[in-house]
Amino acid sequence: MLIRLTSVLAVLLLAACSDDSAPQAQAGTTTAASVPSNLPSGNGFDFYVLALSWSPAYCLIEGAGANQQQCAEDRDLRFVVHGLWPQFESGYPEYCSTGEPERVPSALGREYSDIVPSVGLMGHQWRKHGSCSGLSQTDYFRVLRAASDRVTVPADFSMSNLPVQMGAMDAEAAFAAANPGMAGDGIAISCARGMLREVRICLTPSLKFRACGDVDRGGCKINNLEVPEPG
Repeated sequence: MLIRLTSVLAVLLLAACSDDSAPQAQAGTTTAASVPSNLPSGNGFDFYVLALSWSPAYCLIEGAGANQQQCAEDRDLRFVVHGLWPQFESGYPEYCSTGEPERVPSALGREYSDIVPSVGLMGHQWRKHGSCSGLSQTDYFRVLRAASDRVTVPADFSMSNLPVQMGAMDAEAAFAAANPGMAGDGIAISCARGMLREVRICLTPSLKFRACGDVDRGGCKINNLEVPEPG
């Protein structure tokens, strides 16, 4: 009995040590989730681009007055969802006719305020891009959240590592390493004024990672991009 009890205690102690040493998710760093089985599928396009905007760079480039909801001093946002864009293999549709209202209702917007920083941005994204998805507003934003949840943000962008300099290709490689199935030709970096501004990730209509030659070739290739910290 003593031997058995000692063994059980040893197993519990090992489990506790493993939990303590396991890396904890940083605030603002996502862990990939599986795609919901009942997720609606869009139509009339070839794939999506999920655009993740690096808020500190956006706010420095555009100025704090550009979007108070995103750039207010107390927000301290990192990656936010800029949009989910239906794409063709070459080019993309925009401002499509739809029976849905142009404005995004405030009640619907509030459901996504944790990943999209303002209802104004939601409305713009719906009118320009979501209207071309073949989905209702409600379904489009459901898919947008599922796409955001699909992606793990690498630890390179955690608060403890900021600010940092990295090459655009290094940023792509970090995302690919953190997201099994993502390849270098399925992601592109957008940069401006020497800063990493946006990460663009290509997904099938069912939200699987996929290649996208035109998007990849149009990405930034600069080394030593600044990745500013929030605040």
